[in-house]
Amino acid sequence: MKRLAILGSTGSIGTQTLDVLARHADRFQAVGLVANRSRDALFAQVRRFRPLMAGLTGDGFSMDDIPADLRFCRWVFGPEALSAIAGMPEADEALVAVVGMCGLESVLHALSCGKRVLLANKETLVAGGQLVMKAAAAAGENMLLPIDSEHSAIYQCLRAAQGNPYRRILLTCSGGPFRTWDRQRIDAATAREALKHPTWNMGNKITVDSATLFNKALEIIEAHYLFGAATERIQVVIHPQSVVHSAVEFFDGAVIAQLGTPDMRLPILYAMAYPDRLPTGGTPLDLFTVGELTFERPDAERFPSLRLAAECLQAGGAACCILNAANEEAVGSLLAGKITVGGLYRAVEETLRTLGPMPADTLAQVLAADARARDTARRIIQTGL
Repeated sequence: MKRLAILGSTGSIGTQTLDVLARHADRFQAVGLVANRSRDALFAQVRRFRPLMAGLTGDGFSMDDIPADLRFCRWVFGPEALSAIAGMPEADEALVAVVGMCGLESVLHALSCGKRVLLANKETLVAGGQLVMKAAAAAGENMLLPIDSEHSAIYQCLRAAQGNPYRRILLTCSGGPFRTWDRQRIDAATAREALKHPTWNMGNKITVDSATLFNKALEIIEAHYLFGAATERIQVVIHPQSVVHSAVEFFDGAVIAQLGTPDMRLPILYAMAYPDRLPTGGTPLDLFTVGELTFERPDAERFPSLRLAAECLQAGGAACCILNAANEEAVGSLLAGKITVGGLYRAVEETLRTLGPMPADTLAQVLAADARARDTARRIIQTGL
């Protein structure tokens, strides 16, 4: 029986995690659940799964908000709820599916407490990759498992390497709704157009990132840290069918790929059950129905996010943290109707240029870089793009 603390339990990844957990109730137990402000959804989960600890990170919550029938478990409130539940003694693993920089400190805390971390939070590795990988190495072997579908696929492919080096990581993406658009049309695109993802059903922030390919830029940075891959050994491949979730090319010319239907329950359950494989309850892949698989080379001119990721990795220090923070602020402004997609790209690039090199050797330095980047991005957006 594996005991899980689930951070972000009411979000898309969190709810799918609880779905597969319920399917395999003889193997998994939810001992901790955390949400931000989705109080009623969290209350329903607590009633069903009866964790030992639960928390709400949003402002203003207290025990006065907790119904009498839910006071059987320990409750924590505010930002500290994340680390409290990530490191709770009763948990074996912490699944971190919160959005934003709030995941970084809880991941570091979980690893320091000897918990295996199942990671579905991009910002953790993008902003604090060096710190996280150092903490994961200190915690032991296989103590950080990716849930992101692409990185889970790469992880699975590399299990077949048996110590042999690989030539390239082939990081796939659907191409999003702007895949065939020209640069001028992309620059003028609105939030409404960016939210029309052709394959995945995700939250607004991740969906916008998929449209701008910033999700792939962030995943390049994640792959760099997770797999020790130099930027030139990570090739982004546009694959509209979203059947090949990623692949690894070896020096003998072999390419090993992981295929499956677009269903996040597969990478979630793979990480939860590792090294075992359990049925997800999803629809298995039918290659005869798929018919054909196509692949395209990405265009860094139309999607400058890919170029910015490579430049930030080369720059080192807090550059990747600044990239992530500026993008988050710009996405918020896009969703609010203040800027277009072109304005988003310009805001991120101008923030990087304005701040220049910053250190990222400690958690305090990473958080300071994140705060400065957000302030700078907001000021740049307010002055007009």
